[in-house]
Amino acid sequence: MSRRKSSSDRSRASSPTVPIEKPLRIIGGELRNRPFRYLGDPRTRPMKDRVREALFNLLGPDVRGKHAIDLFAGTGALGFEAISRGAARATLIERHFPTARVIRQNMADLGVESQCHVFAADAFLWFRQQQASNPDLLAGQPWLILCSPPFDFFVDRLPEMHRLLAELLRAAPVTSLMAVEADQRFDWTTLQDLGDWDIRRYPPALLGILEVA
Repeated sequence: MSRRKSSSDRSRASSPTVPIEKPLRIIGGELRNRPFRYLGDPRTRPMKDRVREALFNLLGPDVRGKHAIDLFAGTGALGFEAISRGAARATLIERHFPTARVIRQNMADLGVESQCHVFAADAFLWFRQQQASNPDLLAGQPWLILCSPPFDFFVDRLPEMHRLLAELLRAAPVTSLMAVEADQRFDWTTLQDLGDWDIRRYPPALLGILEVA
């Protein structure tokens, strides 16, 4: 015999999925093991800890003194990791307003507000807008460009991704670095015209690192 649903059952069935706050942590550097908030929003895909650790081990001391530009910031993990490992400052771009607010809260909790700047903006448009309105923001230190977007962007929005990366590389000061995370669907030969990538595999992720000579 079927059981008639109670009002509480119907309420649970109709309620939207509520993101559950989950802790993340800084893996290395001065802020090592410091936690920061991640709301569990499915639109935000943090780089896996093992991949983030591998990336910054590959970058090593070259992070120091750089201006980290976290293009699809999400949790802010890459920008915070860069600051922890000696980056002079970080600019984090995240188009989802509630997520950008969480990044600002994490900046305060970690005590890095003076080194970080958050833009609630579309990363595909942000760079051109800054060049036109606030070029001094990007002047000074060489850049560490961190690009870990939703993996589907390398399939559905590949021309825009290529244009964004190309524009940044053309404008980047000498000794700048670019680090890109994609998945195994992505054909890295589509970026060969931008330079000689050092590609490492951490299934299902792939990391590509490029230095501006």
